[in-house]
Amino acid sequence: MSTSLILACVWALVANVLAMLPSKDNHWARAYGLIAVGIPLVGFVTYENGPWIGLVVLIAGMSVLRWPLRYLLRWARRGFRRDRSGIPD
Repeated sequence: MSTSLILACVWALVANVLAMLPSKDNHWARAYGLIAVGIPLVGFVTYENGPWIGLVVLIAGMSVLRWPLRYLLRWARRGFRRDRSGIPD
């Protein structure tokens, strides 16, 4: 197993342990830290193992951080709706 995949497994293990601990801010501070570490890690996995393995790791990370992803998609949809409403016909 390559170094990047070992680091990705450690990231997933840490993410699951952090999710089990109680939090006053609904884990948002921890989610931001996991995102900051996870994005370069996905790039490292993709570089060492190819795009298909990188895609698998990306999907695994998205499943762990599904709530920040949902809020990001909602925010993006609102932004696109505002942009289209201002275009004259």
